[in-house]
Amino acid sequence: MSELLRVLRVGPDADLNAIDASGTPGLPDRKSVHKDPKAWARAELAELGERLAVQQEMLFANATANPEDQRRVLLVLQAMDCGGKDGTVKKVAGTMNPKGMRIVSFGAPTSDELKHDFLWRIRNALPKPGSMGVFNRSHYEDVLVVRVLKLVAERVWRPRYQMINEFEEELAASGITMVKVMLHISFEEQRKRLLARLDDPTKHWKYNPQDVDNRALWPAYQEAYQEVLARCGTDLAPWYVVPADHKWYRDWAVATLLLDALIGLGLRYPPASFDVARERARLEGRKTT
Repeated sequence: MSELLRVLRVGPDADLNAIDASGTPGLPDRKSVHKDPKAWARAELAELGERLAVQQEMLFANATANPEDQRRVLLVLQAMDCGGKDGTVKKVAGTMNPKGMRIVSFGAPTSDELKHDFLWRIRNALPKPGSMGVFNRSHYEDVLVVRVLKLVAERVWRPRYQMINEFEEELAASGITMVKVMLHISFEEQRKRLLARLDDPTKHWKYNPQDVDNRALWPAYQEAYQEVLARCGTDLAPWYVVPADHKWYRDWAVATLLLDALIGLGLRYPPASFDVARERARLEGRKTT
């Protein structure tokens, strides 16, 4: 486990209010970092992207060569509005091959999805063996938004914590490595980002007046997130809280967490299932024995 994983992982006793959303925990103590952190992060992200691409290719190659290899990786992103989920997907997932990637954004459930249990649409969106998956929001909306907006009774949403833990245990047993990240922004930073959307006509499509209404519910959302972190962080599927007021730090931290998870799989390129020397001789027109 890397140092960053240890720093960002939260346990049942974590206090979300005590985590500085503008902090940069786990950042290397180097001159280049302190001199120009944004420039350092850009260069570092480019290098991380190359390494992520290699790991992703090995993951895909192993599943292609061996259908019994069920390994896959799922990045789950949760955040308050303007927390940076879209930006993280673009900067981190964008470094990898889309052929081996499945990105799903979960909004309000459709009428068809509401006919099933809350995990039904999640199961249908899971990455296939050898693939990377990214959930922009996830099954946790059903103990966050649903709870805060009182869309269902507490007797309905409260048992879901245990259901989620059992579901994620099932995913781990099936070969899925989960990287669950809460992008933690401050109340003031959210205000700045909403204002920035109003100031830029090309961003008006991203602005939702309801986001301002939801700001009045900030304490309730923080309480809901606190319980999610406390009750649904397990050894098989731990939670990581990434301070996200600084976008450059957010992207570097998530990319590092994801790379660490992939390295933990011990991936290698699969060996050839054919005689390499014989195939070379055939291509070069030489006789083979």
